[in-house]
Amino acid sequence: MATAREVQLRIRSVRNIAQVTRALQAVSASKVRKAMQAVLNTRPYATKAWQVLTHIAAQPGRGSLHPLLTQRANVRSVLVVLVTGDRGLAGPYTTNIVRFALQQFDSYLVPVRYITVGRKGRDLMARRRKEIIAEFSQLPAAPSFADVSAIGRLAVDEFLNGHSDEVYLVYTDFINMIRQVPSMQKLLPLEVGVETGRVVQFERAAQRPPASYIYEPGQDEILDQIVPRFTALQVYHAVLESLASEHAARMVAMKNATDSATELAAGLQLEYNKARQQGITNEMLDIAGGAEALTRGR
Repeated sequence: MATAREVQLRIRSVRNIAQVTRALQAVSASKVRKAMQAVLNTRPYATKAWQVLTHIAAQPGRGSLHPLLTQRANVRSVLVVLVTGDRGLAGPYTTNIVRFALQQFDSYLVPVRYITVGRKGRDLMARRRKEIIAEFSQLPAAPSFADVSAIGRLAVDEFLNGHSDEVYLVYTDFINMIRQVPSMQKLLPLEVGVETGRVVQFERAAQRPPASYIYEPGQDEILDQIVPRFTALQVYHAVLESLASEHAARMVAMKNATDSATELAAGLQLEYNKARQQGITNEMLDIAGGAEALTRGR
């Protein structure tokens, strides 16, 4: 049985850990709100861009309007943009999204390459010997569109150069503080009219009648600008959703760790009280035994 001093040191250590996890929980809760606010701030632009793109793509000859809208008959290579986090202490967040990606693409009959966003996902995919053509890590705590646009440009270049015939986006969709769901959507060729992804939900939520547009300078020039930007915008939304999911998962994990530390400290306190009581009892027995010995010696 541990001594009272050893138990007391363990109690102090557990309480210090509880203070750290409680602070991390509060920080994550604040970052979740900021990440969701960033998602809401991009919705007006995303909604209008989707409406214009849908209107243009509804014109005859959609397949020849833009290379990023053209479906390729023979798929010989697939590119996956995998969004994870840079840090741990988020429970099963990274493991869940990596496992989901492997379940979706390990059975593909064509080569699958990856662009990883986040250090944790990069390490796990490299450990499984997956082909990683690029990795993006150490993004700012509150990334802007400019910080993430390079990921979308790289995916577009890989598709236009013919190195990849399909591009998929794998990320964690933020549902609420407790539930975050691994999700996948087809990034390229852009599937206009398919109800997948957050941006389509924005357009559906608008519930407005179709608008008439006069394009200046013209549809081709607008498509050359809006389609790559819209692709990068989807990546940006996925990064923001994944950030919110990561902070929510970390908040829950830190709350569970704090509760466990508090419970452990209470159990150790009880053990300390028992050890201290046992020590006092032993000391009283020693005193009583010494007094009895002195009495007999007289």
